[in-house]
Amino acid sequence: MDILHNDLPSGLSFRLRPATGQAAARLFLLHGVGGNETNLMPLGQALDPRFELVFVRGPLALGPAQHAWFHVRFTAQGPVINAEQANESRTRLRELVRSLACDDAPMALPAVMAGFSQGGILSASVALSAPEDVSRFAILSGRILPEIEPHLASPDRLAQVSAFIAHGQHDDKLPVSFASHADNWLTRLGVVHDTRLYPVGHTLSADIASDFSRWIKQQINLD
Repeated sequence: MDILHNDLPSGLSFRLRPATGQAAARLFLLHGVGGNETNLMPLGQALDPRFELVFVRGPLALGPAQHAWFHVRFTAQGPVINAEQANESRTRLRELVRSLACDDAPMALPAVMAGFSQGGILSASVALSAPEDVSRFAILSGRILPEIEPHLASPDRLAQVSAFIAHGQHDDKLPVSFASHADNWLTRLGVVHDTRLYPVGHTLSADIASDFSRWIKQQINLD
């Protein structure tokens, strides 16, 4: 996992934790703004070893070991994003999923995408626009971008999608109202999902990690 891999089709870099034995699924874990691919490694330790874990680095460099998926400004009216960068990252992540799937044999592993904050935002964007590539996703202290609406998959394609939403009730970066908005939107889209709130701020707690681990094992039908 110390090796930084570079995927040519997507232009993204990642670190890999191979599964123990036969992999049951491939889980892409995405960090938040200002972080890097190592940030969610502690979360990975809480997950079943039968998952292959792909820790992806955001394509935008903000500083030493600091990366992002798109630029964002936090204003009194809410976050203001660079929508073009967000869409470019969404496309690159979809290409990474497809690139790694090409190496699978005899069949492609189920792909799950999850992330913290901005990483959760991208996880939702990829799954809701390309459910054939990623049909399960998790938003951990994130939101669903309104800018994704023109790219949403059709209702019949979204019928195969399931999601997990975890959010801190005391989040001062992305208020808990974003979780309620995501919950309502997924309901309107007919996407099966599990929404859970926690007495924490903008962070990943042990309870969030435990519930997320339990949810993903149920999704892949692991004992």
